[in-house]
Amino acid sequence: MTDVDDEIKNTLKKVNKKWGGENEFHLEIIDNWKQVIKNWRANGGIVVHLTMYGALINEKITEIKALNQNVLVIIGAEKVPKEIYFLADYNIAIGNQPHSEIAALAIFLDRIFDGNQFDRKLTNESIKIIPTDKGKNVIKN
Repeated sequence: MTDVDDEIKNTLKKVNKKWGGENEFHLEIIDNWKQVIKNWRANGGIVVHLTMYGALINEKITEIKALNQNVLVIIGAEKVPKEIYFLADYNIAIGNQPHSEIAALAIFLDRIFDGNQFDRKLTNESIKIIPTDKGKNVIKN
C-alpha cells in the first residue's frame, strides 16, 4: 500500500491476532511500487490488476489459475497510474461500473479459491464463527 497511516496497519494486526492469519496476511507500506512489481515478476510471480477496464474476470480466471504461480494483486483507487495497465500481466475487469476496491478483491479471491475459502483454516485464531442458518455461533479459544 502507499499513503497509509499507522492506524490502518495497527487495525490489520489486531484483526489478524483476533481472527487468525498473522502469518498469512501482511501489510507493507511501500515507496517504490514499480520496484515491487519488478521484484515480484523476477521471482516468478504474476501481476493481476483489478479494474473496471480490463478483460472480464470470467474469461481469464481459468487461465490465471492454470499458471499456478504466486499472484500479486493490485487494486487501484481513483487515479491509477497509466503504467500499472502496462506492467500488469492481467488487467481484470471485476465489473464495468465503478466499484469498491474491497469488493473487487473479494470477488477475485472467491473466483481464485472456487468458493473454498470458507474451508480454509487460519493459524492462531482466538475467535471463530461457525456458519449457522440463524443466530450466531462464535467459538473463542
